[in-house]
This record gives sequence, structure tokens and C-alpha cells, in this order.
Amino acid sequence: MIVEKFKGIFPAFYACYDEEGNISESRTKQFANYLVSKGIQGLYVGGSSGECIYQNLEERKLTLRYVAEAVGHQITLIAHVGAPSTRDSIELAKYAEQLGYDALSAIPPIYFVLPEDSIYHYWTDILESTNLPFIIYNIPQTTGYNLSIQLLNRMLQHGKVIGVKNSSMPVMDIERFKTASSNNLILFNGPDEQFVAGRLMGADSGIGGTYAVMVELFLKANEFISSGDIARAQQIQSDINSIIIALCSLNGSMYSAIKEVLKKNNMDIGSVRKPLQPVTGEDLQKIDEIKAMIDQAIAKY
Repeated sequence: MIVEKFKGIFPAFYACYDEEGNISESRTKQFANYLVSKGIQGLYVGGSSGECIYQNLEERKLTLRYVAEAVGHQITLIAHVGAPSTRDSIELAKYAEQLGYDALSAIPPIYFVLPEDSIYHYWTDILESTNLPFIIYNIPQTTGYNLSIQLLNRMLQHGKVIGVKNSSMPVMDIERFKTASSNNLILFNGPDEQFVAGRLMGADSGIGGTYAVMVELFLKANEFISSGDIARAQQIQSDINSIIIALCSLNGSMYSAIKEVLKKNNMDIGSVRKPLQPVTGEDLQKIDEIKAMIDQAIAKY
């Protein structure tokens, strides 16, 4: 396994729908190629930003397939296969392996509050179902479970566990996970609002839900960090955070706002699936303002 292929900026791929709200092959492939043209290192496909919890198994497979067909082998592809049942997760995992994905990832089981032993067996069943490396997805604000050092150490006994996508808010968690693994884990920063802080605390890479609407800013922030220009990295993080606050200030879903901005950039990937709400009415007028914020920030750096 080449560790370098998992370092860099990995946008979380958005669900691409047609006008009837079905998964669109043409829009999925067009969007994947659009992101590759920006210079990203990889894509995280089928996660929260991809609206996976609102899609059935076949729809999730379609997105995995269309992305792989469009950009497979050009960049690193990580398939998020977390699902309510272990059976469905394993089916997605095996399918991703067939498609040539580079790694798997999964949130812990959702809805029922399960003991750590159940979470351990869930992740273990997934990673043992294929030959692909596995990345733990820690996102306690939506799953209700925060990865413990004890479970991390237990999971590390499986040689195929190569990293953690950490979306918990305390950046200290990144340092703790890195230290617990003797720096042998690839740490992906999850919260976009603290990308720079996460990288400075030891994250090797970033996977984020707002990357794709302003990917140039995250690529530049990563460049500043790598070159040691921390002051400019902090400046760009401030601009990113102002944009994220604006995206979250509307009545509709943040992802709906993002998709409306992308439309303004001639990248129409449809709307969002209910219960996520589209941006409507007066809020649509604010999309131009948000797009201007993004364009101005990109031009600045």
C-alpha cells in the first residue's frame, strides 16, 4: 500500500440527481471529472455529503460505479460503505472492490446505541470481506459514538486498518489518535472549519463536505501548510469559515446551497433529496452573494 496516495485533498462527493430526483449517470461522471480537473488527490464517495442515508443500496452502487468509470485510476478513490445493516455494508464493500476502489471506510452502526464490542465486530466484518485497506470514520455528532483509544487499538490489530477520518470537533482527537498508533495511521481531518488546525495537529489529509464548492481554497490552504506559511493558511481558513457560515445560514440544506452555487458555475448536479430541503424563495438571492464570496477568496490567493 502506497501511503502517499492517501495524502492531500479529498472532496466528499455529492449526490448527483436528474430532474426526477434519480441518480444521474451523466451528471455524476461530469462532476467527477470536474473535480479531477481542479487537481484533487482523491474522492470520498458515498458518505454523508453523498446523502447515503437517504438512498437505497442500488442507488449507492450506481454512484460508486459511475465515479469509478469516470475517473478510476486517475486519482485515489475511497468508498464509504457504512449502512444500517452489516449485510448491506459488506455488499457495498465487495462491490467497491470489484470496481477498483483503493480503500473502504464506514461510520459506526447508527440508530441503536450499541456497545463498543458490536462496533468492533461491525467494522471487522466489513474489513474482512475484502482485501482493501480500511479507514475508520469517526463522526460522533451524527452517530452518537466517539471513537475511543481502546477501540482504536483493538482495530489496529487488523493490519488492514490504515487510517481514521476524524470528524469530531476537538482537534486534540487527531493528535491522540496519531499518538496511539505511533504515527502509523493516516489521519484525515473531517471538520472543514478547522482544516488548518487539524493539519497542524497531525492530520495528513482532509476529507470535507464543502471542499467541492471551493476546492481551490482547500488546495491552497494545504499548500500553505506544506510550505510552512502558517499565517496565510490561517487567513484562508478564516475566509473558508465565513463561506461555510453563509452556506449554513439559509433555510434550505447546506448541500442545497452548495449545489445552487455549483449551478452558477455551470455544474448542475440537481438538488437534494428530502427530508433535506432545497433553497427556495428569497434565499436563492443569497446564492449570488455566496458565490461572490468564494470567487473573491479564490482570486485573493
